Amino acid sequence: MQLLLLHLDDALELQPDFVRACKFAGACQYVDKATGTAVRLWSKQKALAELSRNIVRNTPAVGKDPQLCFMGSGDFHHITALLLDGALERQSIATTLIHFDNHPDWVTFNGGMHCGSWVNSALANRNIQKVITIGVCSHDLRSPERKGANLHWLGEGKLELYPYEHPPSRVLAEYGSGASYRQEKGALHWKSISEIGEENFIDRMLSRIRTEAVYLTIDKDVLAADDAVTNWDQGRMRLPYLLALISEIGNRHRIIGADVIGDYSAPNYGGNFQTRILKRAEIFIDQPHIRPKAEAVRNINSAANHALLEVLAEYMA
Repeated sequence: MQLLLLHLDDALELQPDFVRACKFAGACQYVDKATGTAVRLWSKQKALAELSRNIVRNTPAVGKDPQLCFMGSGDFHHITALLLDGALERQSIATTLIHFDNHPDWVTFNGGMHCGSWVNSALANRNIQKVITIGVCSHDLRSPERKGANLHWLGEGKLELYPYEHPPSRVLAEYGSGASYRQEKGALHWKSISEIGEENFIDRMLSRIRTEAVYLTIDKDVLAADDAVTNWDQGRMRLPYLLALISEIGNRHRIIGADVIGDYSAPNYGGNFQTRILKRAEIFIDQPHIRPKAEAVRNINSAANHALLEVLAEYMA
């Protein structure tokens, strides 16, 4: 396994004990905060392609080994699409993407990629057999079509979404019924973890993975606030349960790559004046306005990252 720390912001630097542990484990690091400020939240494809080339150029060759990347704020979740494409180029095998998140990241976004749109890029990769999104509790599932959700993936069976808990979602079009929902009277009724039960959901999840290979992406805003400090509103999953889900997947499937995001960092945006204003307006609407205490950021996020590193390294060795 290659361990990569991707410093596009200062989120990981705020956790010096975790960075030291990663260095001891042989991690390589790539620092590009200038590009980070430019691509944070959303970016044009050209800038993302250049970032992808620079990461490859400035880190050791991975070969067939899986790569585990820690990369800061959830504002960078669209970078997962780059890491996923790299993993699938190296392996070229049918793969299931397991996506832990408090947000579905399925919106339509023209002219580039957004941290809330990258799942569409993942599903466009010919080697992705299915995306399974786990743990959503956010308001994104309220009238999702009106918020730009690309719901046709659900109807095609390429996307399954299991909220931790959520009421039915009102929709305008007909999407039939799928493994993770049923449609009734203009609403999608989700098969949530809380409804199925945590223990039963483990079996349900494993039964829905039809490929040997899996890629894991973990946004820590899926976790309750006691287990992570993030830039976004957070879900209700607890860390021990997330670790249990990862272990069960690792016991039965080959993890060809993984990334972890969702560590808090103060928002900092590059680009022209209009871009900076638009991004700040978006986070004013979508993100909590309270800045967390530095001690909480360091201690809580570092503890979660240590635990995630330990369990992922075990199954990606």
